[in-house]
Amino acid sequence: MKIGLFFGSFNPIHIGHLIIANTMATTTDLEQVWFVVSPQNPFKKNSSLLHEFDRYDLVQRAISDNTSLRATDIEFHMPKPSYTIDTLVRLQEKFPQHTFKLIMGEDNLAQFPNWKNHEKILEYTGLYVYPRPNSKAHAFGNHPAVKFVEAPLLDISATFLRNSVKNGISIRYMVPEPVEQLIRIKKFYL
Repeated sequence: MKIGLFFGSFNPIHIGHLIIANTMATTTDLEQVWFVVSPQNPFKKNSSLLHEFDRYDLVQRAISDNTSLRATDIEFHMPKPSYTIDTLVRLQEKFPQHTFKLIMGEDNLAQFPNWKNHEKILEYTGLYVYPRPNSKAHAFGNHPAVKFVEAPLLDISATFLRNSVKNGISIRYMVPEPVEQLIRIKKFYL
C-alpha cells in the first residue's frame, strides 16, 4: 500500500489538516494518509504543547469516521526530538509491505535543506507538497522526487485556535465537533 505521512504536532488538529489529508488520500495515488503525531518538533519550542497522548487522542477523534486516514504514535517510542529521517526508517522497518511518501506544506520547502539528512528523505520517500499561503521560492520545483498536489489554500493556525480557547472564543467549525468537545471537557489550552 502507498501511504502518505503527514507529520505534525497537531496542537490541536483542525479542519485545515483534515482537508489536506483527505485531499491527498482522494486525489493522488496514496491509498491512506497517516497522521504522525510528533512529541517534539526539533524546530519548535513546546511551551504550549499538550501532552502527546492528548494530541494523539484528538487526532483519533477527528479521523474516526474516515478509513483512509489513520494516526500513528510511532515517534512516542523514539528518542526526542524525533527527526523525520529516523521515523521514516523505523516505519519502513516496521511496515516493509508499505511504500511511504512524505506530505509537506510548500512553506516548509524553504527550510527543508536544514532537515537532518534531507537528501536521504528525497531519495527514500520523496515529497507530496501541498500549497500554502505566502510560500517563498524554493529550489525543489523541478526535483523528480517532489510532486506538487493541488489542494485548497487554507490558513488556519493552531496558535489562533489555542488563543481563542484561552480567551473564551468559539472554535466551532475550525475543528471537528468531537475535538471541540474534548478540548472543552478536559479544559485544554486554558
